[in-house]
Amino acid sequence: MPERLGATAELSVVTDDGVELAGEQAGEGPPILLLHGLTATRRYVVMGSRTLQREGYRVVAYDARGHGRSTAAPDPCAYGYERLALDLEAVLDALGLERAVLAGASMGAHTALCFALRHPERVAGLGLITPSFDPSLPLSERVLAGWEALARGLREGGVEGFVDAYDFSEMPVEWRDTVERVVRQRLAGHEHPEAVADALEVVPRSRPFEDLRELESIEAPTVVVASRDEADPGHPLAVGERYGRTIPHAKLVVEDKGPPARSPIAWQGGQLSKVLSELVARAV
Repeated sequence: MPERLGATAELSVVTDDGVELAGEQAGEGPPILLLHGLTATRRYVVMGSRTLQREGYRVVAYDARGHGRSTAAPDPCAYGYERLALDLEAVLDALGLERAVLAGASMGAHTALCFALRHPERVAGLGLITPSFDPSLPLSERVLAGWEALARGLREGGVEGFVDAYDFSEMPVEWRDTVERVVRQRLAGHEHPEAVADALEVVPRSRPFEDLRELESIEAPTVVVASRDEADPGHPLAVGERYGRTIPHAKLVVEDKGPPARSPIAWQGGQLSKVLSELVARAV
């Protein structure tokens, strides 16, 4: 007999600075919150997979401020990790969740860490998907210029302007068309693209923590899902490996090495959901 997943319920949470966070929840059981990356929406963590609900978990996902259907911040500078972590706290409070597993991709992973370091008692487990922030590495002017070009392209030319400013040259040739299609889909899902442009300028300059050694204090069960650089150079494998070595008892998960080239686990909603399901089972 098929398992009953339950209907998806819409979620709306208003933050202390007036941002309305749009989200959804589905399923019953131990809660897991999904946090997406910069320029994405809540769909782009497990890519629509329902595996977690089928496994008996309550799945909560919301659009970060300025993204998707969430409203823009009243201050165009209010997109840093401290602010994003406060939004996460507001969602937990609104749902009456004292503790939950947090699973975030890229910006979402850094948001989850920022929150976990401040409120370890509220974090049952951590799924850190393709982290890229290393506080020991200086942010180069070239990298900042790239983010600013994306923000300018989005402001001036919308989705097409963003795509024109996006550097696909480091992407494997066989995946460029797929990645470009996904980029277009992601950008088309935002009701406030000018707010996404603001976030593109603020988030890369923000620091979720100051020293990698801070991660040594994390006691929650953790899985780090990293990608090989051939497929995803923007989220270096070396950073994921450092997180895996530094966080006590963390498990590192990476796709098998080719040939043939393998799609990163972070891009496969069903496979990623299985990894996260194992994490939640460890955490409860």
